[in-house]
Amino acid sequence: VQLVESGGGLVQPGGSLRLSCAASGSILSINAMGWYRQAPGKQRELVAAITSGGSTNYADSVKGRFTISRDNAKNTVYLQTNSLNPEDTDVYYCNAEVRRVGVVGLYDYWGQGTQVTVSS
Repeated sequence: VQLVESGGGLVQPGGSLRLSCAASGSILSINAMGWYRQAPGKQRELVAAITSGGSTNYADSVKGRFTISRDNAKNTVYLQTNSLNPEDTDVYYCNAEVRRVGVVGLYDYWGQGTQVTVSS
């Protein structure tokens, strides 16, 4: 199973980016999917998560600015980021809880990370 992220980049304060993460491989189903971020020397923190049924959860720092969504048919999760500020500068990682074909259990997978830089 692989998670491939895209959509990061450099944006000015107040700008927007849309991050995407597509899961592929021997996937039977995906439970929760989420976005995390990590700055150098700091712990990885949850930004937003979404269940297979569409229930969402956000970090207080991004509520009202970021929106998480998913396309279950495409095994893809999105993060629309608006009103970005320099404190949002981080590497953003995608996460998925995956049930694999022919394998018992639920497994955690991570993407490689995509850099988001907010600067004028």
